[in-house]
Amino acid sequence: MNILLTNDDGIFAGGLRTLQKALIEGGHDVYVVAPDRERSASSHSLSLRKDIRVKQIAEREYSIDGTPVDCVVIALQRILKDKKIELVLSGINAGQNMGEDVLYSGTVAAAVEAAFFGYRSIAVSINRYSDQKFETAANWMKTLIDNDIQSLIHPYEILNINFPNLDPDQIKGIRLTRMGHRKYYNFIRIIDEFEDGFSYQIGGDNPVWDLEKGSDAEAVSEGFVSITPLGFEMTKGDSFPRLLEWLEDNNYTLFSRNLDNRPHRNEIKG
Repeated sequence: MNILLTNDDGIFAGGLRTLQKALIEGGHDVYVVAPDRERSASSHSLSLRKDIRVKQIAEREYSIDGTPVDCVVIALQRILKDKKIELVLSGINAGQNMGEDVLYSGTVAAAVEAAFFGYRSIAVSINRYSDQKFETAANWMKTLIDNDIQSLIHPYEILNINFPNLDPDQIKGIRLTRMGHRKYYNFIRIIDEFEDGFSYQIGGDNPVWDLEKGSDAEAVSEGFVSITPLGFEMTKGDSFPRLLEWLEDNNYTLFSRNLDNRPHRNEIKG
């Protein structure tokens, strides 16, 4: 299988390299297009109004002076445009991407961008910021791919997979989960105070997870691999009745539109 591999930790990150090795050993053709340095928490940002440097550093390996989303765009629109890419993998991220973190994550954003282009894609993360057991996650991913998990991904959808940082024999299994919730405390750190303001850094303490039943955080905390399908239809249809009632109560003219009369991607590449 032809696989595009990217991340937000940088092209030389241990998670990406461990996954690359496992996939190649599994007989896959792996193309690496990744940021030239760490781009964590870059979310779905694109580098506008700047020249982006692309550098080939080895056979089938390119570093990009840009964001993870830049990497996917450049890979699929230029570098690999003549290749039949069957799967896009983003990771393995050094740190979990669960709950609201998916909105900040460059790892998840790269997978989402590939889905926007019509490719099957998976975001992969491990629940540890240091001393990660990447081999566990990489070998699990190889097995999941060999079992054709990618065929289950629908258009405009990705799979967000989080691994506990455990040895292989400690993994209890897989849970299909929903996004949980997390809280950060001491989210900003003041660096210096000035007469006209201050300087600060965003970071804070490690997140505290609400271990709600059925959530990604609960599964990982209990030693299970968490698989969460994420989609991008963000309209909350169950809010329509109360909003329509408010419009009518205030005598606003109503314009209706069938929300299903919008373009749909009817096929998926690969």
